[in-house]
Amino acid sequence: MAPVKFDDISKTASEVLNDDFKTSGYEFKAKQKTTWDGAVVTSTFDLFPSNSDIMTPAKLSWKLPTPLKTNFVCIDKLEMDKAGKFKLEASTDKLYEKLKVDAKSDLKDPAKISAGLTYSGVPDTLIKFETTLMKPEAFTAEITRAAGQATFGAKFGLANITAPDLGARYAQGPFFGSLLCKEKLSTFNASASYKVSPEVKCAVTADYGGKKSGQFGFGIAYDVVKGTKLKLKVQHDQSLSFSVKHDVAKGFNILAGGKFNNLKKDYSYGISLSVE
Repeated sequence: MAPVKFDDISKTASEVLNDDFKTSGYEFKAKQKTTWDGAVVTSTFDLFPSNSDIMTPAKLSWKLPTPLKTNFVCIDKLEMDKAGKFKLEASTDKLYEKLKVDAKSDLKDPAKISAGLTYSGVPDTLIKFETTLMKPEAFTAEITRAAGQATFGAKFGLANITAPDLGARYAQGPFFGSLLCKEKLSTFNASASYKVSPEVKCAVTADYGGKKSGQFGFGIAYDVVKGTKLKLKVQHDQSLSFSVKHDVAKGFNILAGGKFNNLKKDYSYGISLSVE
């Protein structure tokens, strides 16, 4: 099995700290799989936004696994957001064994068209390369390799080819730890998580160097009962965030949460309804 992507090296810990926190705004999301070549459409509505005269601005997203009944290419995303901006992402894995080719565009500016390659044909290794077609020298390349319980990775472009971003992670039983070194090895992020029990998982992260130096966070996720999860997070800025995700019925869940900042003496809250 190929290792994780470079940007996912700290994911085991970061998903505890960042995922499923709805601390502002109201949202309704509907996801529907159709019989039209397996197409999936997702509609996301912001309800009563404070900075807009439109009460239900929406984002529409399509996934077409077999467009025009061909499985050679997959349209992973065809999206129009509330500002009327488009996003197109397509890919194919039929050109060569264990090679995935993808392309991205905003359907407006040809200079922003990008293409990428992902190759997993080397055992325990993942290789990625991405660049814009109009400016190929602005590329990014990465390689990650698994070695037992550990994974090591590097990511670089032309600007930092002599001092690439480096990352490592290690997982053993309930423990997970990761370290990322970026910006020509001048900034460091350490993350860790521990599975206390099948229901309880905690995580911590801290940054050193750069604009985020001194920032840290601690979070805990608790599966109260099947279908109900409670999350809590404390951060360096004296803020406390919490969320509750509950499966009301199959395909229908509610995510609600809030955030209180003791330093600024302000608070916010939000709720998201999801149907699929």
